[in-house]
Formats: sequence, C-alpha cells, structure tokens
Amino acid sequence: MRTAVNYKLCLWLSVLLSLSAIGVNADDFAAVIKNAQMDARDDGYMLSAEISYKLSEQVKEALQSGVPLFWNIHIKIHRPRHMLWQKTLAETTLRYRLQYHALLNMYRVRDEVNGGIYNFSTLPAALDLMSNLRVAHLADHAGLAQEKQLLIELKVEFDRSALPLPLRTIAYLNRQWYLSSDWTVWPWKK
Repeated sequence: MRTAVNYKLCLWLSVLLSLSAIGVNADDFAAVIKNAQMDARDDGYMLSAEISYKLSEQVKEALQSGVPLFWNIHIKIHRPRHMLWQKTLAETTLRYRLQYHALLNMYRVRDEVNGGIYNFSTLPAALDLMSNLRVAHLADHAGLAQEKQLLIELKVEFDRSALPLPLRTIAYLNRQWYLSSDWTVWPWKK
C-alpha cells in the first residue's frame, strides 16, 4: 500500500515538473562548445576548448541543496574515411564533479580523472574552471605521424544517471535537465 502511494506521488511530481517545462527550449539550458583547437607540442598534441555551461533554475536549486552534478567530456581523434566507419586513433574522457558545500559556503569542482580539487566562492567561478578546457597530452607524435588530415570530435555530456534516484526520474523527463552538448566535429590538417 505504501509503495503504491509513493509511486503515485513520484509519478504525479514527474508529470507536474514536465508540464512546467513545456515552454523551455533545450538550447536554453545546455553545455555549448564555443570553440576548440588542437596544437602540436614537443611531447604530443594539446587540445584547447572553450565551453559554456547554462544551468536552469531547477538544476541550480538541486546544486544548492547539495546534489553533486557530473559532466563527462568525450574527445576523439579519427582518420576520415568516406566509405567505411571512422578509425579512432585516440580517445579520452574527462569527468568533472560540481558540488556546493553549505557549511563552507563554497562550490567545489573535482577532476575525477586526475583527482584535482578546486574550491570557489561563487558558481560562475566554478563553472569558469570547467569552461576552459586544456588537455595537455591528447596523443603522441608517433601515433599520428603518418596522418595528414584528422577529424576531432568533442562532446560534453551531463551524467543524469549519477543523480540521486528520486531526482533521476525527473531529470530524464524534464528538459531543464538536458545539459549535454551536441558532438562538435572539425577537420584538422597538420
């Protein structure tokens, strides 16, 4: 009996939150890749990108309540092919965790791959760190030495599956939680 009531309450809340976002466009709240470039360095290739994170009010409220938010940044280097699937030459994924700590009144960004932790007093400052992407050693010279032209792909994915279970259902139904970017693809000639 109790689970049926909880189920009905969750279903009702999901429908209500979905209806409240009818007038919202997906582009209003999302990660947007503004620009990206790859440069040759002495020890390999470095990727630089500028990303804009636009959070909805619901996401900001959840963040203020202590809910951690996770983003995965996928980077791929392909050999272009016209008739077959692209051959992936290099691939990496970065993962960032953004969380607000009420007792300390600060935002914390954690680089989940390298373990770096950065504290900020404001949300814009925390998002600014995540916005300026620098991948120092994306690929070796030897691995890409034969290639004349490459395709670089970049995508920022908001990980809704990492949200707490009660919020996860709402995040999959409400467009204000669709915070991922599209794939950005550009050719790069050496």
